[in-house]
Amino acid sequence: MGAVTDAPLVRKTSTTLSDGRGLHYFDDTEPYLSGRATRTPHDPRPPSPRAAAGEPRWDARTGEWVTIAPARMDRTHLPAPGANPLAPSTALRSTEIPAHDYDVVVFENRFPALPRCEVICYSSDPAATVASLPARRMRTVIEAWADRTDALGAADGVEQVFCFENRGVETGVTLTHPHGQIYAYPFVPREAATVLHRAREHRAATGGNLLRERMLGELDAGARVVVSGRHWAAYVPHAARWPVEVEVAPLRDVPDLCALDDDERAELAVLYPELMARLDRYFTTADGTPIPLPYIAAWYQAPASDHGGDFRLHLRIMSMRRSPDKLKYLAGSESAMGAWINDAVPEEIAARLREAAR
Repeated sequence: MGAVTDAPLVRKTSTTLSDGRGLHYFDDTEPYLSGRATRTPHDPRPPSPRAAAGEPRWDARTGEWVTIAPARMDRTHLPAPGANPLAPSTALRSTEIPAHDYDVVVFENRFPALPRCEVICYSSDPAATVASLPARRMRTVIEAWADRTDALGAADGVEQVFCFENRGVETGVTLTHPHGQIYAYPFVPREAATVLHRAREHRAATGGNLLRERMLGELDAGARVVVSGRHWAAYVPHAARWPVEVEVAPLRDVPDLCALDDDERAELAVLYPELMARLDRYFTTADGTPIPLPYIAAWYQAPASDHGGDFRLHLRIMSMRRSPDKLKYLAGSESAMGAWINDAVPEEIAARLREAAR
């Protein structure tokens, strides 16, 4: 029997799949929430070899890590509805999730890029989206993010925990079921390392917190603010790189998802789906039908090397769609030189998102 622990709003049940990978149910509905029923850990599939994780390699030219993961070439790619590996299991077909229904579930990736890569399924409904999640279910997702950040961050050799979602085939998604991923890097990736370096430089020069001052500057300017509440603010960055880009940050200095208090988690559970619904109304067809937005939603959490509290939790939501029928491609300047050119004006992005309120 898997280990069972209680959270204030969620019951977590941990078990092991037939090939030894870990799986965790996060239940917010009965009969599992109260413990009247217990998740059974049995995975009926026969044991099979686990795919090898990728190998990090150091690029001396740029001072960055690159992960070589050939096993991912064989991962499932846009399966037919009847072959969805993230759907609940049935009496006739076993999937990655042995249960016949679930609320939120996290399991180790079958095709891992790194030794510790997990998949988080937001709903058992393959047609669900983050925008369609009720606040109660979004809160469970937040609890699962925090739980896995805490567990993976405590593992030996982990330097950075990254929770993210790719949505839409335009982002390279291979499974359309509503889900995200959680990577535990054995190094600090370039983006986080650069932000941390800049934050340390800023503190050394001014004594201030760069990310806090940046957020407060956006709130003070106002023109790029999309929505703000008691605990969170969402805004389009002054120097946005993508045609559609939003940053979400807590008003309190928080290093990671684990550090969010109950009120912050509760407000985020309402704000997040509402913001995603606005993004799904950003572009429309000629007759006004909303076009679901392809996006990458990325949580930036403090790396293990941030001992001084310079890093600050924030979320970036980025889309490569630049019009109803066009995408932005990373061409020569972006791909070769890392010098971004954005055709969209950040103030106009924010104005359109404010207008897209329900």
